[in-house]
Amino acid sequence: MGKVLIIGAGGVGTVVAHKMAALPEVFTEIMLASRTKAKCDEIADKIGGNRIKTAQVDAENVPQLVELIRSFKPDLVVNVALPYQDLPIMDACLETEVSYLDTANYEPKEEAKFEYKWQWAYQNRFKEAGITAILGCGFDPGVTSIFTAYAAKHHFDEIQYLDIVDCNAGDHGKAFATNFNPEINIREVTQRGKFWKDGQWVETEPHEIHKPLNYPHIGPKESYLIYHEELESLVKNFPTIKQARFWMTFGQEYLTHLRVIQNIGMAGIEPVMYEGREIVPIQFLKAVLPNPGDLGENYKGQTSIGCRIKGLKDGKEKTYYVYNNCDHEVAYAETGTQAVSYTTGVPAMIGAMMYLKGLWKKEGVFNVEEFDPDPFMEALNEHGLPWHEIHDTNLEMEY
Repeated sequence: MGKVLIIGAGGVGTVVAHKMAALPEVFTEIMLASRTKAKCDEIADKIGGNRIKTAQVDAENVPQLVELIRSFKPDLVVNVALPYQDLPIMDACLETEVSYLDTANYEPKEEAKFEYKWQWAYQNRFKEAGITAILGCGFDPGVTSIFTAYAAKHHFDEIQYLDIVDCNAGDHGKAFATNFNPEINIREVTQRGKFWKDGQWVETEPHEIHKPLNYPHIGPKESYLIYHEELESLVKNFPTIKQARFWMTFGQEYLTHLRVIQNIGMAGIEPVMYEGREIVPIQFLKAVLPNPGDLGENYKGQTSIGCRIKGLKDGKEKTYYVYNNCDHEVAYAETGTQAVSYTTGVPAMIGAMMYLKGLWKKEGVFNVEEFDPDPFMEALNEHGLPWHEIHDTNLEMEY
């Protein structure tokens, strides 16, 4: 059906490659590329069957990317590299007129601030080139946005309140580790909180607002209000939303480590001089922390991610909770990765499948909630991320 170039060979890239390789009727040819070709080769060897071709590429080097794309001639480029590499990859897709998909929005390397504005600015250029850009096709962002679109299509006339809840109740046995790239993960969870209320953004101190929430088959977990990128696109695409928030669980030991890391300057993104050379503290920290890709073997427990929605249906107030639970051990048994990588990689594969099947193909730049959610929701059940819904339930939220 189509050829796909995957850029990025971390945990998420591993999952995407595994899941695509299992569907030869959809993904006829697959290439996995990264700055370190040996990582791609290792993944390809584990998958076997000569399903995965590999290549070396610097994802920040547009001429290199263009050369690779022109050589392989994919129908779609799937970007699961780092967020600050989004724009160079989009530039290369424009130059080669090949469609694009990613799982996280752009973030400048020199500033811990992620916004869609940089990628939305490509709208006219992608439209004029006759190609598609699918933004934020992981789990959150990604599935959470699809959940919202599905709820709006089938269960609500008007969504008024949206709370996205993200719980990782797993235990990897390490004193401190991040579940994906530490440089990105720590920047994300230590920034100021922000939520949407009555037509404007309200900022909070980091982790200032928190409360216990009950998660299915897990129980109560302290959940912290943080800013997450899908809020920006969801309040734009569903203008009836009065309030939109994002909650994530953290253990006290994790938060203590984060505070220490910040207090001693190890979360810094500005270079400092050390023995006559510049180093970036957070990049040094990444080098000494456990590799997120190695956590899966000993990871126990589940993740639970979903949307708690309140609004109107047929003139009456309605509540709705849609979620997925993913087991770390099950994810590892299938792909050799932990559930955080799995829940990001599977949706990226499904989004690519939606594009190749012609179900998600429009000229321009789009967030996932702007496409039909139904075939994607069906595919989640078929490919390892079954979802569940509860109607007219207590959402444990104040409005």
